[in-house]
Amino acid sequence: MARFNNVDLERLQQTREQFEREPSSARRTQVLEGEWVLGDGAPQFRAILQYEHGQSVLEMDNPSFMGGGGTLPGPMHYCFSGLAACYASTFAIVAAELGIELRQLRVRVEADVNFLRTFGLADAPTMEEVRVQLLIDSPASDEQLQHAEELARQRCPVVYTLTHPVRLQTSWQRATASVPA
Repeated sequence: MARFNNVDLERLQQTREQFEREPSSARRTQVLEGEWVLGDGAPQFRAILQYEHGQSVLEMDNPSFMGGGGTLPGPMHYCFSGLAACYASTFAIVAAELGIELRQLRVRVEADVNFLRTFGLADAPTMEEVRVQLLIDSPASDEQLQHAEELARQRCPVVYTLTHPVRLQTSWQRATASVPA
């Protein structure tokens, strides 16, 4: 079967069937390792993302009001980009499964961010609301698109992560090379 809305429906169906037969195969561990870059004139943070057929380097630089140079996307940009990509992807997959043709799919993510907590100046939420808007060109009816959007909101992994408490564990350890003598 050919791709529909740039989604390989045959592969998607094979994966669904595998997960139905063996639910434990649906679990994956995602890992990202990065490093704070200490040299002047460089991005502040660099991470190598390993994925199925390769790797990419992501670099981050905080905006100048946060002590960076503002020369690259900051952490919130990557957070929003992840949400936008995941939501658009989930919507496109749902639409393909429902047989809804997409001629165009765009996504906009916005939020009002309050940095007082970051500076230790208030116990205020960093964000109270994140707004995601899809711009869809499709011959499908409004009812079909609404149904697909509802399913995407229910199924999107990043939406779920943002709307349900997730246990977070942090830790630290001393790098062996920098242990004082």
